[in-house]
Amino acid sequence: MQTSLPPSFRATPQGEAADAILRKCVHCGLCTASCPTYRLLGDERDSPRGRIYLIKGMLETGAAHPTIRKHLDRCLLCRACETACPSGVEYSHLFEIGRQELEQRSARPLLDRWVRRAPRMTLPYPQRVRHLTRLTRIIRPLLPRKYRDNLPLAPPAIAHGWPQPRHRRTMLLLEGCVQPVLAPAINTAAARVFDRLGITLEPARGCCGALSYHLSAVDEARDFMRRNIDRWWPSLERGAEALVITASGCGAMLRDYGDLLAGDPHYAAKAARVSALARDPCQVLMQEDCTAIRAATDVRVPIAFHAPCTLQNALKLAGVTETLLQALGFNLVPVQDPHLCCGSAGTYSILQGPLSRRLLAEKVKHLEALRPALIATANIGCYQHLKQRARVPVKHWIELLDPGAAPTA
Repeated sequence: MQTSLPPSFRATPQGEAADAILRKCVHCGLCTASCPTYRLLGDERDSPRGRIYLIKGMLETGAAHPTIRKHLDRCLLCRACETACPSGVEYSHLFEIGRQELEQRSARPLLDRWVRRAPRMTLPYPQRVRHLTRLTRIIRPLLPRKYRDNLPLAPPAIAHGWPQPRHRRTMLLLEGCVQPVLAPAINTAAARVFDRLGITLEPARGCCGALSYHLSAVDEARDFMRRNIDRWWPSLERGAEALVITASGCGAMLRDYGDLLAGDPHYAAKAARVSALARDPCQVLMQEDCTAIRAATDVRVPIAFHAPCTLQNALKLAGVTETLLQALGFNLVPVQDPHLCCGSAGTYSILQGPLSRRLLAEKVKHLEALRPALIATANIGCYQHLKQRARVPVKHWIELLDPGAAPTA
């Protein structure tokens, strides 16, 4: 694709990156078939190719029309288009550049700004999420269902706790922000599973910064990253082998720390190390002897696995978790169109409710087509989203490896 970006912008790091990405695109349109919003709406502007043209036009002319914002806001940033692209176009990187430039060039309406600010001021902070769940328990019965289903509720207290440190091998486990409140059994199950493998998981607190970053609060996101690095660094210096993340969305963000802080002379090297040590649990378990886990979890109940977009397209781990679960004796049923997004996408289910609910209905239909006993997934956002509509239990797959949470025939 030919470009004519203004020299003043092209000379910046973002302009240089945007120009290189745009030049890779050959207009082939293979990305459109993989795009959830294009499949739903049939509008070229709601496809990756269409959004690339919108971003290109804005960067070249400086015209930040509200129509551009509408179509960019509809993007789930699922990155399925990147997986489908034969030219290696880094759509997500270009998208973030375009979105940040749009925010700078054209202010959102005041109400829109506040709606987008509310999740940033609430969800990254576990104590605030706890207060929110208490409030929603009171007001939930009074709201229409389309709003009621999006309100978080804390689960009952879990019966079994975090194992005591007792192994020489240690890794950090990112607790996350909403997950300790809405689904505490996930991290506890991970700690118990790793304990049986001879690995102690040390809790690592902190919001990864993804929510702020994807809502264009880039400086705020980088502040989260720096605080996390300061908080985790002593454990990494003591020899923690890896930083394990049970939420694939957070895992994808940590993989980008090195790039996002590359220009920070005080944090660049540390951020690169954090990114290099970030691991999804499936990556660790595929390298370990899981005999003890298999002996405790060789079950044959049918399970539908929902692979989050961040696991497939950002972390490039498509099929890895499924292979692991099958090797451990689990019976995974085939799922139609496993590459399609469930519609959660961070705050997308809040900000783009109607589109999100349509994607959710389609995804659940495909997941439940062969009547599984439960649905397993790998990301807290997908986990909460699927629970709204699924007729069978939804679990994180690591819970299935914990004897206290494993399904029974």
